[in-house]
Amino acid sequence: MGEQRPRLSGASSSADSFSIPSPSPSPSPSPSPAPRQHNTLLEPSHQNKRKSKKVFRVFRSVFRSFPIITPAACKIPVLPGGSLPDPHRSGSNGSKVTGTLFGYRKGRVSLSIQESPRCLPSLVVELAMQTMVLQKELSGGMVRIALETEKRADKEKIKIMDEPLWTMFCNGKKTGYGVKRDATEEDLNVMELLRPVSMGAGVLPGNSEAEGPDSEMAYMRAYFERVVGSKDSETFYMLSPEGNNGPELSIFFVRV
Repeated sequence: MGEQRPRLSGASSSADSFSIPSPSPSPSPSPSPAPRQHNTLLEPSHQNKRKSKKVFRVFRSVFRSFPIITPAACKIPVLPGGSLPDPHRSGSNGSKVTGTLFGYRKGRVSLSIQESPRCLPSLVVELAMQTMVLQKELSGGMVRIALETEKRADKEKIKIMDEPLWTMFCNGKKTGYGVKRDATEEDLNVMELLRPVSMGAGVLPGNSEAEGPDSEMAYMRAYFERVVGSKDSETFYMLSPEGNNGPELSIFFVRV
């Protein structure tokens, strides 16, 4: 009876979950493995109605099988004004969205962007990095993820967030390919479980059929400031509660 609550870890730095500052950490009971949730998420107010493109599924099936590759140099995109925003500020020229990083510890981490925790994802990207590796990077303090795609004349009418494939860099090191995909049933189940959570980190019961009986899914959720630099660049800056020295995370989408 009642809505199932995820297990939160607040600002925990445990290897089993992401670390993020939490404005009001409070313990909650550990959930038992849960059945699929009834989807009550709402359509975003400005969701574009468009047909599903089979090419996304083709890219996903091909590039998911690619290995995560070793370091190479990356050019961090030039930002408007030449500097990063203060991650503790609340007022800005950008819009505020909900961002969730989630994945099985030994699997690839995914990024979900929502208008609010109550809305369906407007973007889901499977990143070229294992969840446990991203956790380690975040424990170091500052993480910059750059997702780059090639600028070509035939892409003029494609919005940057509709690109199906990006080359991914983390803190200047090439890690592989990020792939946009439609939200899966499991993605929607995670978003439904996290609907009452605006900011936090922890673990959720996993899909035992896919990952084994002891599987757990780590997640980190926070507000992000979305800044549109041009038709060829958008950036998401994680916003931390004021006075909290948590990790700083920036995610760049750019055409180069």
